[in-house]
Amino acid sequence: MTITSILDLHVKPEDAAGTPAVLRNVLTATRNFDGNLGVEVFLDTEDPTHFLLIERWESLEADTAYRAWRQTPDGASILGKMLAGPPTLSTLTLTDI
Repeated sequence: MTITSILDLHVKPEDAAGTPAVLRNVLTATRNFDGNLGVEVFLDTEDPTHFLLIERWESLEADTAYRAWRQTPDGASILGKMLAGPPTLSTLTLTDI
């Protein structure tokens, strides 16, 4: 079953201009990670420090493996240092309601 993960993050105002370039670099690895079906990045039209990432995964296991990898030295990135606070992650499945 496919999974959609939504990562809601705010960067420090002084890092807002450089965030798109960092995200391009970081998301290359995300998009190439086994089980990733794509990532879209949205920028808040009224707040240039607010980004929303919509990730599609083949399975919850693929998403979980990716999150675990990001916690390792190999998976870590400088994006964490740019954040104004902890990101919010929601993991969702499509329902037939």
